[in-house]
Amino acid sequence: MSIPRDSQQLVSVVTPVYNGADYIAECIESVLGQTYENWEYVVVDNCSTDGTLEIARDYEARDSRIRVESPGVFVDLVESGNRSLREISPESRYTKVLHADDWLFPECLERMVEVAERNPTVGVVSAYRLEETGVVTLTGLSPSTTVLSGREICRSTLLGEPYPHLFGSPTSLLIRSDLVRARDPFYDRDYNVGNEYPFTEDLAACCEVLRKSDLGFVHQVLTFTRRDGRSPFSKFSRLGANVPEHLNLLLKYGPVYLTKAEYQRRVAVLLALYGFSVLTRLPRLAKPELRAYHGPAARRILRSVEARDVLEGVRLQLGRMRKRRSLRARRA
Repeated sequence: MSIPRDSQQLVSVVTPVYNGADYIAECIESVLGQTYENWEYVVVDNCSTDGTLEIARDYEARDSRIRVESPGVFVDLVESGNRSLREISPESRYTKVLHADDWLFPECLERMVEVAERNPTVGVVSAYRLEETGVVTLTGLSPSTTVLSGREICRSTLLGEPYPHLFGSPTSLLIRSDLVRARDPFYDRDYNVGNEYPFTEDLAACCEVLRKSDLGFVHQVLTFTRRDGRSPFSKFSRLGANVPEHLNLLLKYGPVYLTKAEYQRRVAVLLALYGFSVLTRLPRLAKPELRAYHGPAARRILRSVEARDVLEGVRLQLGRMRKRRSLRARRA
């Protein structure tokens, strides 16, 4: 292997889990199958009732690198993630969150650690991922690019260009452990629409840690992400949460990473997109699940947005559109 065993930095792999009996064995087996050997694996059970804890305990008895924690107190999704990250070893150099219904390809840890070790400024490492049967996201970055400045990628995430979305879910990322330890709680829910809908708390965490570090990228499929109807992503899509959640992200981090004009223009664009999205969903908004999400979402957004920023953003966006039409006309 590329990194000799005696030179390998310790990686903490962490899985918060609640009722994951259907997939937890596959998840654990993928860690056991890593080509990289110097890891600890912490499974933190959130009061499962389906046999998850017993399955995890069985693996713990077989391999001393596996540790199972069962605090005995049920907490919500975000706090479950935070509680799990508090369990990482003080000696670990890197942290890898692995969702209980996902798994890692054998070279995942090795390839991600290689990029981080070669580039000391890198605090977060991402890679291509398999989503069920296809590699459909986290693609589009030039193969010659393996490191992007933290500021550059966060700007691109907020503006929607020029780079593709490269963060994915926590399963897709390796994070330097000192950056994890420096934040407690690591996942901050303060900017979210409501406690039941913490969809982009992981993106917010990336925006925080990349203030002082860079993003590394491995051009190889290294993780598997499940997309069945029970997954948080499925709920995210079902609710139509993409635009309002990214608007919340923009409201918090736009002033950090963007110029005033960029922020105003992007706020106006996302508000227009959200308004259109709500209009197209009007017949479905009678459903309690959608009302429970979009009611608080709209109220929070309206409280957070300044009318003068929206008006100036509309003016800037219209000017940008006119300029682009003019350039296209000249080329024609």
